[in-house]
Amino acid sequence: MSSRQNISSGAKWESIVGYSRAVRVGNTVEVTGTVATDTSGNLVWKDNPFEQTKFILQKIEGVLKQAGASLSDVVRTRMFVTDISRWEEYGKAHGEFFSIIRPCTTMVEVSKLIEPEYMIEIEATAIIE
Repeated sequence: MSSRQNISSGAKWESIVGYSRAVRVGNTVEVTGTVATDTSGNLVWKDNPFEQTKFILQKIEGVLKQAGASLSDVVRTRMFVTDISRWEEYGKAHGEFFSIIRPCTTMVEVSKLIEPEYMIEIEATAIIE
């Protein structure tokens, strides 16, 4: 039986909704939907999908480290964006982190995210070898 490690970031929604920033079971790490907020919960890079994406991926990298994983262990990302016409900006930032790793990825346009200024939310799955 695998042990379970729940990792919290302290985001205001974690206790309200009942979720963890990431969960590791065995050699698999799931990272929950992550948005471009700083440690105080403030939006960063308003109206800048490229920088919001980079900021989110840096946050994901940090939580993966807490779980004993790294970006090179990521096998899938899911990007939920509010304006798919700006896909190249999201994609360019994603490529800066994953051009060599090349995980499976999905980019889907959604009508809105939990706060109107969020342009993108990203989930990730990592499998530690």
